[in-house]
Amino acid sequence: MTDPAGVAPPSLRVDWPRPGTAVVTFDRPAVHNAMDWPTMAAFAAAVEALEARAADPAGGLRVVVLTGAGEDAFCSGGDQRALHTHLAHADGERLARVMGDALARLERLPVPVIAAVNGFALGGGSEIALACDLRVVDEAVRFGLVHLRLGLIPGWGGGQRLQRLVGYGRAVEMMLSARAYGAPELRSLGLAVEVAARGRALPAALAWADRLTAADPAAVRAVKELLQAGWERPYADALALERGLFPPLWAADAHVAAVRAFVDGSGRG
Repeated sequence: MTDPAGVAPPSLRVDWPRPGTAVVTFDRPAVHNAMDWPTMAAFAAAVEALEARAADPAGGLRVVVLTGAGEDAFCSGGDQRALHTHLAHADGERLARVMGDALARLERLPVPVIAAVNGFALGGGSEIALACDLRVVDEAVRFGLVHLRLGLIPGWGGGQRLQRLVGYGRAVEMMLSARAYGAPELRSLGLAVEVAARGRALPAALAWADRLTAADPAAVRAVKELLQAGWERPYADALALERGLFPPLWAADAHVAAVRAFVDGSGRG
């Protein structure tokens, strides 16, 4: 849909509500924040910009939060009405490439990425959330890799990420049942770190962001680096990386100050 002037409204926003925290919002609430081609392109561009910001020592990026406009949906996946004329093999390749690459880059950001999930996170929407490090959901969440309902499988990496997070048995159940899961189930599966009141996932996620921006940024980045190494490298190599990351942090000003504060009593409690 276009505005009266014939200019399409932005379907994705990037805001900085507080220093160090970028909030990326899927902004198509009329279609439950479903993804059309322009939104996918905007998302890929936003991730690229965040990559550059994270790589710049003066960029100030500490945490990224993803959310959807309104209280009813995080993202309901691909916009079927917008995509129904793009059903050729080449269209499938393009869809998998654009979003698959963007989510791989999102996952590789050196800073924590939090999904603030209100309402629907279905199909591709659930895949986006799974590419984040933490997921905060509201009590009305409906989360599912429901691709099988449309004769599909995840195309953006969601199947592999789900299996890593919950194991093969749970992943095959979730994908073959193609059902939507609620907040209690997501919490018990370890897919949600917090359940917020309806429509309050973003404030809860921003509270997580505040805690992370209050921590030492080098240590926060090291946590993500060492855990990702455990997924991607042989065990011995990941152990070696973890040991290598430790000494610089031990000698860093943040740790020295924390130890001194503890010893003199000001850092206890």
